[in-house]
Amino acid sequence: MNDNTTPVSDRLVQDLRVLVADAEELVKATAAETGERIRTTRARLEDHLRHARARLAEAEQALIDKSKIAAAATDRYAHENPWKVAGIAAGLGLLLGLLLGRRD
Repeated sequence: MNDNTTPVSDRLVQDLRVLVADAEELVKATAAETGERIRTTRARLEDHLRHARARLAEAEQALIDKSKIAAAATDRYAHENPWKVAGIAAGLGLLLGLLLGRRD
């Protein structure tokens, strides 16, 4: 999994949670309203919310599973190639040091 997509995915899940919570509040707020159109709309919205909650839980679990797989693959690679990882880390450290040194 790409580090750049993880925060976006997490924000998407959080935004969907907020949307579901707001829709649930709307359903509760219109509970006293009468009329056939309101009842059918509320029933449809409640059905959509149930499905959205289920899909949100599935998406969240999929993100967790993918993160665990990526972490395990990274750990396995680091154990199988310790010198490569050390070389990459040293190279990145040197590059970062040079970049920060030029800022002055």
